[in-house]
Amino acid sequence: MSLPSDTPQGIADALGYLQHHLQELTERQHVSENNINSTLAALTAQLQQLTQLVANPPPPAIPNTPPPPVPSPLVSPPPALPVRRTRPKLFCPPDFNGERHNGCAFLNSCSLYICLALEQFHDKQERILWALTFFKGGRATKWSENVFRQEADTGVFPIQTWGDFEQQFQLHFFPANVEADTINALEGTSYHQGNQTVDDYLDSFQALVSDMSYTDP
Repeated sequence: MSLPSDTPQGIADALGYLQHHLQELTERQHVSENNINSTLAALTAQLQQLTQLVANPPPPAIPNTPPPPVPSPLVSPPPALPVRRTRPKLFCPPDFNGERHNGCAFLNSCSLYICLALEQFHDKQERILWALTFFKGGRATKWSENVFRQEADTGVFPIQTWGDFEQQFQLHFFPANVEADTINALEGTSYHQGNQTVDDYLDSFQALVSDMSYTDP
């Protein structure tokens, strides 16, 4: 807006300042209106999106869970180790030369070994052959040679069972007159304690009684 030429300079300056300030305010108003309109447009767009989400909610998200672990195959425990049974140390019978006073001890030693190591013998005849391996020297060797000679002649081993072997052994290698000798020793006048201790005397007496089952007081 133009001013008259005669307008005082002070008034002209004041009016110019006011016009300039009014113009700035107008520009600021336009800028504020534009900002408000932009903000309103953004809010309106967000409100529309929220309205659509409420009306059409998205499907629930599937949780991204890991697959279950594959069970490991069952492992059976190792088999228990068998318990090893210990057995007493076995000693073979001593060599036997056929003397009758050693016959009972030898036969008892064979029977005890067979009883404790029965699994070592496959059959009854093997037990007899094992016992014959200890027949060395004297009458024992001659008797065992006669047994094998009978087998060679007939094709059949003459002793079939361990019981038969015991009977044959007792017949040939046990004292022949043990009962008569024992009775004579017990009932004779020569049987007395002498220099023996009481324990030794009783032991010898019980041994004689055991030899022939003597029961007469």
